[in-house]
Amino acid sequence: MPKSQLHGHLAMLLMSFCIAGSFSLGSEIANVVLPDALTAVRFVAAAIFMGCIITLNGKAKRRHFAAPWRFLLLGAVFSVYFVAMFEALKITAPVSTSAVATLIPLMTAIFGYALLRQAMTKRMALALAIGAFGALWVIFKADLNAFVKFDLGLGEFIFFFGAAAHALYTVLFRKLNRGEPVTVSTFGVMVGGAIALIIYSYQNILDTNWLELPARFWLIFTYLVLITTSLTFFLTQFAALRLPSAKVMAYTYLVPSWVILWEWVIGNGLPDLKISVGVAITTIALLILLKNEEKA
Repeated sequence: MPKSQLHGHLAMLLMSFCIAGSFSLGSEIANVVLPDALTAVRFVAAAIFMGCIITLNGKAKRRHFAAPWRFLLLGAVFSVYFVAMFEALKITAPVSTSAVATLIPLMTAIFGYALLRQAMTKRMALALAIGAFGALWVIFKADLNAFVKFDLGLGEFIFFFGAAAHALYTVLFRKLNRGEPVTVSTFGVMVGGAIALIIYSYQNILDTNWLELPARFWLIFTYLVLITTSLTFFLTQFAALRLPSAKVMAYTYLVPSWVILWEWVIGNGLPDLKISVGVAITTIALLILLKNEEKA
């Protein structure tokens, strides 16, 4: 395997672990601040953080910010993912919500073909199908009747649109990238998302009494800004330039497994064994995709 692809895989492995933490920790503050206001302030903080980084490393050039509409579009699309996630976590368990995220690889493959004409091998199609089945098994809580009726809970239904936005973002980033350094493009997306969300939710931001929020909120908020906004943006874009879009998002299959670990560590217990079977199935899908990469 070429070193560049190996680095892409390692980046996504770390990304999946960090993203899992946002589900478990995010559920702790989902009902404290409105999701759109929370995400807007989160993007502003992340933009400031990434702005400091690109200022210090000196990689940002004026030409990198040509066609700024690209960053506004990318930021707006990805902000849908975060807002939908926190809306879902208000009423849905972290494991079930993260299971919806495992549908992202399938949707990424669809968008990748539609926008980039990225081909899908038979092995990749099989892996995506297995991953989708495992995700649905968890989403419907191993209830065959709900599975057959496709009786989605409200939280899972809301986050489905967020997952679709995430998949579209991954493909759009590759299509719209003009060779900017990853730190620069991450900063651009943060700024674009912040602008879009401030326009959309400025009233909710003003109505929130930020100074009276508990210390626990700010600790989790710091994790969300530094790790699951800035770092995961960087890791996803880093990998998207080294791996096909569907393979980048394949690591999303690991997120429910990491969430189970996070939930156990923070004292929320373990899910029903039947639900864990679906998580194991999604992990098999990832292994199939990785085997395909090695043979290629």
